[in-house]
Amino acid sequence: MKIFRVTMEVSDLDAASAFYAQLLADDGKRHPGARHYFNCGGVVLAILDPSQGGMQPHPMPKCLYFAVDKLEPVHARAKKLGALAPYQVHGAPAGEMVQRPWGERSFYVTDPWGNETCFVEEGTLYT
Repeated sequence: MKIFRVTMEVSDLDAASAFYAQLLADDGKRHPGARHYFNCGGVVLAILDPSQGGMQPHPMPKCLYFAVDKLEPVHARAKKLGALAPYQVHGAPAGEMVQRPWGERSFYVTDPWGNETCFVEEGTLYT
C-alpha cells in the first residue's frame, strides 16, 4: 500500500497553480475537473478548485510535509511569496529555518487558502 495523491483545495485554481509552481519550482500540469497536478517524488499534489463546481474549498486538516535537499532556495521562494508561517512551533518562529526539538531542520508555509506545508531538509527527517 502507498499514498499516490494528496488533494489540496483552493478557491482560485489559476492563482494557486501559480503559487505552487513558484514555491515548488515546478510548473506542474493542468488536468480536467478543475485540477492542477504537481509530481512530488512519486506522490501527486493535486490542487483542486471545488468552487468551479459550486462547492466551498476546505483547507487541509494539518500540515503536508516535503523533504528537500536544500531548505534555502525553497525558503527564499516562500518568503518572496509572503507565505512564511506566522505562528510558533515549540517556541520558535515556524517560518524560520531552524532545527526543531525532534531534530528536523525545517520551516513552515501557510498558503493564501489556509493550507499549511512544512519543508524539511533531507538527512534530518524524523521518521
